[in-house]
Amino acid sequence: MWFIICLWGLLNKMLIDSIAAGRDELKPWSLDSFRKNHISSSWKIEGLNGANVNSDENNATLPEPLQTASDAAPKDVKGNLEDNAAGGNLHVSDKEVNDDSDGQQLSDTPANAARRKLREKRREKRAMELVQQDDEALVKLENAAIERSKVVDSAILGKYSIWRRDNENENSDSTVRLMRDQMIMARVYSVIAKSKNKLDLYQELLTRLKESQRAVGEANADADLHHSAPERIKAMGQLLSKAREELYDCKAITQRLRAMLQSADEQVRSLKKQSTFLSQLAAKTIPNGIHCLSMRLTIDYYLLPPEKRKFPRSENLENPDLYHYALFSDNVLAASVVVNSTIMNAKEPEKHVFHLVTDKLNFGAMNMWFLLNPPGKATIHVENVDEFKWLNSSYCPVLRQLESASMKEYYFKADHPTTLSAGSSNLKYRNPKYLSMLNHLRFYLPQVYPKLDKILFLDDDIVVQKDLTGLWSVDLKGNVNGAVETCGESFHRFDKYLNFSNPHIARNFDPNACGWAYGMNIFDLKEWKIKDITGIYHKWQNMNEDRVLWKLGTLPPGLLTFYKLTHPLDKSWHVLGLGYNPSIDRSEIDNAAVIHYNGNMKPWLELAMTKYRPYWTKFIKFDHPYVHGCNLSE
Repeated sequence: MWFIICLWGLLNKMLIDSIAAGRDELKPWSLDSFRKNHISSSWKIEGLNGANVNSDENNATLPEPLQTASDAAPKDVKGNLEDNAAGGNLHVSDKEVNDDSDGQQLSDTPANAARRKLREKRREKRAMELVQQDDEALVKLENAAIERSKVVDSAILGKYSIWRRDNENENSDSTVRLMRDQMIMARVYSVIAKSKNKLDLYQELLTRLKESQRAVGEANADADLHHSAPERIKAMGQLLSKAREELYDCKAITQRLRAMLQSADEQVRSLKKQSTFLSQLAAKTIPNGIHCLSMRLTIDYYLLPPEKRKFPRSENLENPDLYHYALFSDNVLAASVVVNSTIMNAKEPEKHVFHLVTDKLNFGAMNMWFLLNPPGKATIHVENVDEFKWLNSSYCPVLRQLESASMKEYYFKADHPTTLSAGSSNLKYRNPKYLSMLNHLRFYLPQVYPKLDKILFLDDDIVVQKDLTGLWSVDLKGNVNGAVETCGESFHRFDKYLNFSNPHIARNFDPNACGWAYGMNIFDLKEWKIKDITGIYHKWQNMNEDRVLWKLGTLPPGLLTFYKLTHPLDKSWHVLGLGYNPSIDRSEIDNAAVIHYNGNMKPWLELAMTKYRPYWTKFIKFDHPYVHGCNLSE
């Protein structure tokens, strides 16, 4: 698209340069003559039998054959000059033409020199006004395109972009760019040829265009071009020169290029919406390999005799002097990475206790995996969230709301989008994680672990890179939650997540308050009980039954529930963005205690960013019989 803008800027520059080069000429000229002959270094005037009017920088007078247009041209030419004015073309009036028509040669008198300077100024002023009008139109077009691009909601898929930083070398792939430029101009001229009923030229342009398209194909580099590319470039260049001679019309070409720019912009917006939809769809799916792993483990678990389904060291589960972790997940492979990475970096593994909660579908698989792959000397326990009888709709507002007809309509129908782009904004509301109680269980930690004083909550899309025991000794200063803040100068503050047009939100919270991250949080369960955190959560969840305070997820209610009760941790404890941000500094990742793949590009999905995936895969044993049997590979 920027090729079009650059092309129009080049035309404007050529116009100004041509005016400057011919400012010593005394002959009248028109923009039409410039359009037809701008590749020449001189101007041509109708009525002089095609003779060129050349300025002589060393002489103050013109040679006799080059007289003023009023002397050399017939009367109808002067009439045409006046007619050109009505069409927006530059011209010289009769008075200006006749001023110097007293003799065969112009005498270099002070009066003539003064009139000549005035005429030069008028000509340059008119040309600049014309150029300025086009520049203003171009600026408006650019601003409109910029404004439209701001509202496009798209996932960051940097690794798929052919325009990423790796490909910004101006001298690379010049042949591909040349062929694409030729194809753009061929489309422009084909439209003009058809409108002027030049059907032979129109068909020839279409033929060459198809040949060039076949030669370019899907190539993004010169090396990928078909061997016929040089021949196609030459043939297309000759045809474009022919089309230019027959069809060149600056106004028509400009209009067509701008129409193509608008159309291309609309296509880009549509494709970005489709990309967002497809990335969200991929993010909520479970790869076949992980599904296979879960099914095989489940079958083998229920074939085990009951006495072999128990984990050792169960006496550690309620010991408040040990380091306890809460991990709620339905992904066996992801949970194994969290546990393995934590234990491999722990200084005293025997003091670490993992409390895993999953759903009934994955309960057998999660148990079987850790029975086959125990985490060294650490303690592990797996529970089924569906067996928490106290977690029912009479106690939990989310469960009660999910049973309502309006909530089912909102989550499961979502206006029945009929196209990919239309569905991109609704798909996120139908993500299963927003319906799963595994996602909301984080607000009930004291009820799940009533005898513990502190617990470290971990998401299943994180990797631990350092010993985490230091978190239990952090002074939370009377707060309940220890978390890394996520806001910069204006990003990830409360007004990003909450509806501050609602009086309940506006009256109780600061829109500029800093947000924080779920994924690695140290919770003081004693203070939790004292401040009745679960009760605060229930209050806000009840008020949001019609989704007027926030739309989805557990972070917005978390921000409300732990408002002014969150202690900021050092940012090196928790680095986020590996699931959406392709430009995180390598040293920042290497120095982090925990890295978090929050976003759509989870490390177990094919759309994961390649450069971040090894941090996750190094904690998976791909030669494990179950992993290998399900075709899971790096």
